[in-house]
Amino acid sequence: MRSRTLTLAAVAGAALLATAALPASASGTATPRSAQEGSVSAAALLAKVTSCSQISSGKYKTDDETSATIPVCGKNGAVFWKADMDIDCDGQVTSKCNGDADPWFQDDTAFHQSDGKPLRAESLPYVVVPSTSSIWKYTSYGIKGGGVVAVIYNNKVEYAVVGDTGPTQIIGEASYATAKALGIDPDPATGGADSGVTYILFKNSQVSPIESHSAAVSLGDSLAQQFLQNN
Repeated sequence: MRSRTLTLAAVAGAALLATAALPASASGTATPRSAQEGSVSAAALLAKVTSCSQISSGKYKTDDETSATIPVCGKNGAVFWKADMDIDCDGQVTSKCNGDADPWFQDDTAFHQSDGKPLRAESLPYVVVPSTSSIWKYTSYGIKGGGVVAVIYNNKVEYAVVGDTGPTQIIGEASYATAKALGIDPDPATGGADSGVTYILFKNSQVSPIESHSAAVSLGDSLAQQFLQNN
Protein backbone atom coordinates (compact mmCIF):
# COMPACT_ATOMS: atom_id res chain seq x y z
CA MET A 1 0.00 0.00 0.00
CA ARG A 2 2.40 2.63 -1.17
CA SER A 3 2.78 5.48 -3.60
CA ARG A 4 6.30 5.63 -4.96
CA THR A 5 7.10 9.33 -5.27
CA LEU A 6 10.72 9.56 -4.16
CA THR A 7 13.35 10.51 -6.68
CA LEU A 8 16.04 8.06 -7.76
CA ALA A 9 18.55 10.01 -5.71
CA ALA A 10 16.41 9.63 -2.62
CA VAL A 11 16.02 5.93 -3.25
CA ALA A 12 19.76 5.51 -3.62
CA GLY A 13 20.28 7.38 -0.38
CA ALA A 14 17.68 5.25 1.39
CA ALA A 15 19.50 2.14 0.26
CA LEU A 16 22.51 3.20 2.31
CA LEU A 17 20.57 3.18 5.55
CA ALA A 18 21.50 0.41 7.95
CA THR A 19 18.88 -2.29 8.29
CA ALA A 20 17.92 -3.00 11.86
CA ALA A 21 17.88 -6.67 12.85
CA LEU A 22 14.32 -6.89 14.10
CA PRO A 23 12.51 -10.00 15.29
CA ALA A 24 10.36 -11.86 12.79
CA SER A 25 7.05 -13.47 13.52
CA ALA A 26 7.08 -17.24 13.59
CA SER A 27 3.99 -17.22 11.40
CA GLY A 28 4.50 -17.94 7.73
CA THR A 29 8.27 -18.08 7.89
CA ALA A 30 8.91 -20.79 5.31
CA THR A 31 11.10 -19.44 2.54
CA PRO A 32 9.71 -20.05 -0.96
CA ARG A 33 11.99 -22.04 -3.20
CA SER A 34 13.50 -20.27 -6.18
CA ALA A 35 12.29 -22.65 -8.89
CA GLN A 36 9.25 -23.43 -10.97
CA GLU A 37 6.34 -24.36 -8.75
CA GLY A 38 3.77 -26.90 -9.83
CA SER A 39 3.50 -28.86 -13.04
CA VAL A 40 2.60 -26.11 -15.54
CA SER A 41 5.50 -24.45 -17.32
CA ALA A 42 6.02 -20.75 -17.79
CA ALA A 43 6.03 -21.25 -21.57
CA ALA A 44 2.64 -22.97 -21.49
CA LEU A 45 1.07 -20.15 -19.48
CA LEU A 46 2.66 -17.40 -21.56
CA ALA A 47 1.38 -19.01 -24.74
CA LYS A 48 -2.17 -18.30 -23.52
CA VAL A 49 -1.61 -14.59 -22.87
CA THR A 50 -0.04 -13.43 -26.11
CA SER A 51 -2.96 -11.13 -26.94
CA CYS A 52 -5.03 -8.83 -24.75
CA SER A 53 -8.77 -8.41 -24.56
CA GLN A 54 -8.78 -5.26 -22.44
CA ILE A 55 -11.24 -5.24 -19.54
CA SER A 56 -10.00 -2.13 -17.74
CA SER A 57 -11.53 1.21 -18.69
CA GLY A 58 -8.07 2.73 -19.03
CA LYS A 59 -4.43 1.83 -18.64
CA TYR A 60 -1.98 1.94 -15.76
CA LYS A 61 1.46 3.37 -15.18
CA THR A 62 4.27 1.16 -13.87
CA ASP A 63 5.72 4.05 -11.84
CA ASP A 64 4.80 7.66 -11.07
CA GLU A 65 7.17 8.92 -13.75
CA THR A 66 5.97 6.68 -16.62
CA SER A 67 3.05 7.03 -19.00
CA ALA A 68 -0.04 4.83 -18.74
CA THR A 69 0.52 1.89 -21.09
CA ILE A 70 -0.54 -1.25 -19.14
CA PRO A 71 -4.07 -2.64 -19.62
CA VAL A 72 -5.78 -5.31 -17.54
CA CYS A 73 -6.72 -8.14 -19.89
CA GLY A 74 -9.42 -10.78 -19.63
CA LYS A 75 -9.30 -14.53 -20.28
CA ASN A 76 -11.55 -17.45 -19.41
CA GLY A 77 -11.20 -17.86 -15.67
CA ALA A 78 -8.54 -15.22 -15.18
CA VAL A 79 -7.34 -11.67 -15.69
CA PHE A 80 -3.75 -10.74 -16.44
CA TRP A 81 -1.31 -7.94 -17.02
CA LYS A 82 2.29 -7.62 -18.12
CA ALA A 83 4.32 -5.05 -16.25
CA ASP A 84 7.36 -4.45 -14.08
CA MET A 85 7.83 -5.52 -10.48
CA ASP A 86 8.23 -3.05 -7.68
CA ILE A 87 8.96 -4.58 -4.28
CA ASP A 88 6.33 -4.45 -1.55
CA CYS A 89 7.79 -4.93 1.93
CA ASP A 90 4.70 -3.85 3.85
CA GLY A 91 3.14 -5.74 6.73
CA GLN A 92 4.92 -7.40 9.62
CA VAL A 93 8.26 -5.88 10.63
CA THR A 94 11.15 -8.23 9.91
CA SER A 95 14.90 -7.96 9.40
CA LYS A 96 14.40 -7.35 5.65
CA CYS A 97 11.16 -5.38 5.71
CA ASN A 98 11.09 -2.38 8.02
CA GLY A 99 11.22 1.40 8.01
CA ASP A 100 15.01 1.50 7.71
CA ALA A 101 15.23 -0.87 4.74
CA ASP A 102 12.16 0.41 2.91
CA PRO A 103 11.54 4.16 2.49
CA TRP A 104 7.87 3.41 1.70
CA PHE A 105 7.32 0.91 4.52
CA GLN A 106 3.86 0.58 6.06
CA ASP A 107 3.18 -1.82 8.89
CA ASP A 108 -0.08 -3.10 7.45
CA THR A 109 -1.45 -4.86 4.39
CA ALA A 110 -4.92 -4.71 2.89
CA PHE A 111 -5.52 -8.37 3.70
CA HIS A 112 -4.54 -10.16 6.89
CA GLN A 113 -3.45 -13.58 8.09
CA SER A 114 -5.91 -15.94 9.76
CA ASP A 115 -4.68 -14.67 13.15
CA GLY A 116 -5.51 -11.08 12.20
CA LYS A 117 -1.91 -9.96 11.74
CA PRO A 118 -0.72 -8.22 8.55
CA LEU A 119 0.98 -10.40 5.96
CA ARG A 120 4.71 -11.05 6.12
CA ALA A 121 6.25 -9.80 2.87
CA GLU A 122 9.67 -11.26 3.58
CA SER A 123 8.42 -14.85 3.53
CA LEU A 124 4.97 -14.86 1.88
CA PRO A 125 4.71 -14.50 -1.90
CA TYR A 126 1.90 -12.05 -2.55
CA VAL A 127 0.88 -9.61 -5.27
CA VAL A 128 -0.42 -6.05 -5.03
CA VAL A 129 -3.51 -5.07 -7.04
CA PRO A 130 -4.42 -1.45 -7.84
CA SER A 131 -7.02 0.01 -5.51
CA THR A 132 -10.48 0.45 -6.99
CA SER A 133 -10.80 3.41 -9.35
CA SER A 134 -12.51 4.44 -12.57
CA ILE A 135 -9.78 2.49 -14.39
CA TRP A 136 -10.67 -0.90 -12.94
CA LYS A 137 -12.46 -2.48 -9.98
CA TYR A 138 -10.77 -5.80 -9.23
CA THR A 139 -13.64 -7.17 -7.12
CA SER A 140 -16.01 -6.92 -10.09
CA TYR A 141 -13.93 -9.59 -11.86
CA GLY A 142 -13.81 -12.18 -9.09
CA ILE A 143 -10.46 -11.04 -7.70
CA LYS A 144 -10.29 -11.05 -3.91
CA GLY A 145 -7.85 -11.10 -1.03
CA GLY A 146 -6.16 -14.48 -0.94
CA GLY A 147 -6.86 -15.12 -4.61
CA VAL A 148 -4.23 -17.15 -6.45
CA VAL A 149 -1.80 -15.48 -8.85
CA ALA A 150 0.70 -17.12 -11.19
CA VAL A 151 3.66 -14.75 -11.45
CA ILE A 152 5.97 -15.48 -14.38
CA TYR A 153 9.45 -14.12 -14.97
CA ASN A 154 12.54 -15.41 -16.76
CA ASN A 155 10.94 -18.79 -17.48
CA LYS A 156 9.94 -19.32 -13.83
CA VAL A 157 6.49 -19.66 -12.31
CA GLU A 158 5.82 -18.58 -8.73
CA TYR A 159 2.39 -18.91 -7.16
CA ALA A 160 1.36 -16.05 -4.90
CA VAL A 161 -1.79 -14.66 -3.33
CA VAL A 162 -3.49 -11.29 -3.69
CA GLY A 163 -2.18 -9.71 -0.50
CA ASP A 164 -2.24 -5.94 -0.73
CA THR A 165 -3.67 -3.01 -2.63
CA GLY A 166 -1.70 -0.14 -4.14
CA PRO A 167 -2.12 3.23 -5.84
CA THR A 168 -5.11 3.67 -8.14
CA GLN A 169 -3.03 4.49 -11.23
CA ILE A 170 0.01 2.18 -10.84
CA ILE A 171 0.35 -1.55 -11.48
CA GLY A 172 3.16 -4.10 -11.15
CA GLU A 173 4.14 -4.83 -7.56
CA ALA A 174 4.74 -7.94 -5.46
CA SER A 175 6.21 -8.92 -2.12
CA TYR A 176 9.85 -9.36 -1.20
CA ALA A 177 9.34 -13.14 -1.13
CA THR A 178 7.81 -13.22 -4.62
CA ALA A 179 10.76 -11.35 -6.10
CA LYS A 180 13.33 -13.47 -4.30
CA ALA A 181 11.76 -16.72 -5.49
CA LEU A 182 11.82 -15.50 -9.09
CA GLY A 183 15.46 -14.43 -8.94
CA ILE A 184 14.59 -10.72 -8.90
CA ASP A 185 16.53 -8.43 -6.55
CA PRO A 186 14.10 -8.12 -3.60
CA ASP A 187 15.64 -4.99 -2.07
CA PRO A 188 12.63 -2.70 -1.47
CA ALA A 189 14.64 0.47 -2.14
CA THR A 190 16.74 -0.50 -5.16
CA GLY A 191 15.49 -3.89 -6.39
CA GLY A 192 12.69 -5.06 -8.65
CA ALA A 193 12.42 -5.67 -12.37
CA ASP A 194 11.90 -2.97 -14.99
CA SER A 195 9.76 -5.19 -17.24
CA GLY A 196 9.04 -8.75 -18.30
CA VAL A 197 6.78 -9.84 -15.45
CA THR A 198 3.41 -11.47 -16.21
CA TYR A 199 0.70 -11.68 -13.55
CA ILE A 200 -2.18 -14.12 -14.11
CA LEU A 201 -4.89 -13.79 -11.45
CA PHE A 202 -7.38 -16.65 -11.24
CA LYS A 203 -10.97 -15.53 -10.77
CA ASN A 204 -13.04 -16.58 -7.76
CA SER A 205 -10.11 -18.35 -6.12
CA GLN A 206 -9.09 -18.01 -2.49
CA VAL A 207 -6.34 -19.63 -0.44
CA SER A 208 -7.24 -20.48 3.14
CA PRO A 209 -5.42 -19.64 5.25
CA ILE A 210 -4.01 -16.83 3.15
CA GLU A 211 -0.56 -17.26 4.73
CA SER A 212 -0.19 -20.88 3.56
CA HIS A 213 2.13 -20.79 0.57
CA SER A 214 1.86 -24.55 0.10
CA ALA A 215 -1.91 -24.17 -0.24
CA ALA A 216 -1.37 -21.44 -2.85
CA VAL A 217 0.93 -23.71 -4.84
CA SER A 218 -1.49 -26.64 -4.72
CA LEU A 219 -4.51 -24.59 -5.73
CA GLY A 220 -2.50 -22.55 -8.22
CA ASP A 221 -1.26 -25.63 -10.04
CA SER A 222 -4.80 -26.97 -10.37
CA LEU A 223 -6.13 -23.64 -11.62
CA ALA A 224 -3.24 -23.26 -14.05
CA GLN A 225 -4.09 -26.63 -15.57
CA GLN A 226 -7.73 -25.54 -15.94
CA PHE A 227 -6.56 -22.26 -17.46
CA LEU A 228 -4.65 -24.11 -20.18
CA GLN A 229 -7.67 -26.28 -20.95
CA ASN A 230 -10.14 -23.40 -21.11
CA ASN A 231 -8.14 -20.92 -23.20
